[in-house]
Amino acid sequence: MRVAVLGAGAIGAYVGACLQRAGVEVHLIARGPHLEAIRRSGVQVHSPRGDFVAHPHATDRPEEVGPVDHIFLGLKANQYASAGPMVQPMLHESTTIIAAQNGIPWWYFHGVPSEFQGHRLETVDPGGSVSAALPTWRAIGCVVYAATEISAPGQIQHLEGTRLSIGEPDGSQSDRCMEFADAMVAGGLKCPVEPDLRHDIWVKLMGNIAFNPISALTRATMLGICQNTATRELVVDMMRETLAVAESLDVHPQISIERRLNGAERAGDHKTSTLQDLEKGKPLELDAILGAVVELADLTRTEIPVLRAVNALADLLNAGIDPSA
Repeated sequence: MRVAVLGAGAIGAYVGACLQRAGVEVHLIARGPHLEAIRRSGVQVHSPRGDFVAHPHATDRPEEVGPVDHIFLGLKANQYASAGPMVQPMLHESTTIIAAQNGIPWWYFHGVPSEFQGHRLETVDPGGSVSAALPTWRAIGCVVYAATEISAPGQIQHLEGTRLSIGEPDGSQSDRCMEFADAMVAGGLKCPVEPDLRHDIWVKLMGNIAFNPISALTRATMLGICQNTATRELVVDMMRETLAVAESLDVHPQISIERRLNGAERAGDHKTSTLQDLEKGKPLELDAILGAVVELADLTRTEIPVLRAVNALADLLNAGIDPSA
């Protein structure tokens, strides 16, 4: 089996290192000092579960890799539309694209019968640009529960969790999902193939939709947001509205708001990925996390006044970011 990791950042490099440890032929697509460090010394994983070093092939030129069986996307969702030229050289007739993203995926209404079957969400697939670059029939969904960070170029700090749930948009237990999941498990990860990955998407989204934009707007950590009475109440309101949108789409997340809050509080002084991007001057990955839920609420005529207000503020913040500065 040949696997390419496009966007071999904290999660991508960790997954690639685990797969290579399982004997999979892995190719990491990275750039800059991170790429040079991997070429020189491999991916060095530091983990409470045990440190290890993997030496997958690493490059910044996908055409060097050629066709693979699976492409694991470690890119941010707001980079998907421009990923086509990087993906194309690595495709054969049955290559899958395993998208490890936060928020609502571009394939959300693909694969299952519903009144919205085939509907394109403008926030996550503007003008059809993402589905043109990443055809929905190739897509396998992925919800990441593992937490990692790049502590230095080529060095991945595994903080907690080893679960990455995957699933077909149509809910089937496909051979291609099982093949990838088996390799992930052999590499020391948990990789359940879920018959209803949309449930997992909404469970994780409950936290992201509240903590990510609030942290960017306030520069507060997860702990700070939870321990401030006003922002804690704001999180509860945002989660309630998110659950209402999920219910309107016949998805019923089986987790309480209080449990999600307690889990976030246990994360301590952790900066969300959105706050980290803001501090680096990068565009914020909030269309898939927040904007898409507002669009879904419009589609289902669900009242979400708090989410709309926070989305307006986050959009204004994002508009002021100049990534070239």
